[in-house]
Amino acid sequence: MSAEARKHARQLLLKEYRGVLSTHSQAMPGFPFGSVVPYCLDASGWPLILISRIAQHTRNLEADGRCSLLVGERAAEDVQAAGRLTLLAEARQLDEPAAIESAAQRYYRYFPESRDYHRVHDFDFWVLEPVRWRYIGGFGAIHWLDDVALANPFAAEHGEVERGMVEHMNEDHVAAIARYVEQAGLPQSCAAQMAGVDSEGFHLRIGQALHWLAFAHPCETPMAVRQALVAMARG
Repeated sequence: MSAEARKHARQLLLKEYRGVLSTHSQAMPGFPFGSVVPYCLDASGWPLILISRIAQHTRNLEADGRCSLLVGERAAEDVQAAGRLTLLAEARQLDEPAAIESAAQRYYRYFPESRDYHRVHDFDFWVLEPVRWRYIGGFGAIHWLDDVALANPFAAEHGEVERGMVEHMNEDHVAAIARYVEQAGLPQSCAAQMAGVDSEGFHLRIGQALHWLAFAHPCETPMAVRQALVAMARG
């Protein structure tokens, strides 16, 4: 059961792209401080966030990196029956230029409107390093989990492989992407673009919303991804 719970917890983390970040309040010691943040996952499968240096949650993290991120199913009609995931983590600011550049390239594919925040408006990238996970899949389906995150084989080494696949799909396979949108019943109000690829699926960005679509089987190589995408386009 724990393996199935880990899979469902990770899929929830992939399907959503914003959560409630709770930090230790410095202004009101002893009280938790909650704020909403968008996130994508880094090469290790850990949440990557971009936050302002003057924000209260940033000041809290600088004093105490222990935090949590609560993620729930979007637009759930019954929040008690819906899945939700709480990540207990240690937040760490990225400070090495190569790590910052790699994070920026991936994050801005997911949230292009945030481009250059960390250069122009004093925003910085932080990663949430997992300590433990609490997953609730509905009534009675409650689990403490230690291993939920899964490293992305295509985002390693500064994400060159993933970036190449994403750019190729967006430039040369617009019709296939439109087919994925149609098959999944996603909004067609504007053109979709691929934002990222992992071993279990891929993200499409439609406007400012993100949608994760799963592969039929895990893919560990670019060739396997290509075959999976071709199969999905054929329906």
